[in-house]
Amino acid sequence: MAGIDLLTGKVHALVKDRHRSREFIELLRLIDAAYPPNTAIKLILDNHSAHISRETRAWLANRPSGRFELTFTRKHGSWLNLIEGFFSKFARSVLRHIRVASKHELKERIMAGIDDVNPHPVIHTWSYKLAEVA
Repeated sequence: MAGIDLLTGKVHALVKDRHRSREFIELLRLIDAAYPPNTAIKLILDNHSAHISRETRAWLANRPSGRFELTFTRKHGSWLNLIEGFFSKFARSVLRHIRVASKHELKERIMAGIDDVNPHPVIHTWSYKLAEVA
């Protein structure tokens, strides 16, 4: 699981065996701790059940008002979420053709790849204009 800060390009990542509500909340805690308390954090998410679960909503309800703002992509609209493109490029460049002996080694390689990406972040700009298709 990961998120990209659109202003800085930094990737916040967490590697877990599963992607349930508790793991997603762990990522939210990681992101929450990375920013000053009065900063609004806007997330673009797909409709994965962990993102909309009762447990996740309860955790978000206990955060200060306005801390997290969630926007959900439409079904089959993952291309709207920059992290999906990042995952694709990351898999092709960092994870392609590697052999690992364990899940632990895979996790270490993924986090090492993230650590290599973050010192030289890519700041993405959205250039698609709806007026061009209308």
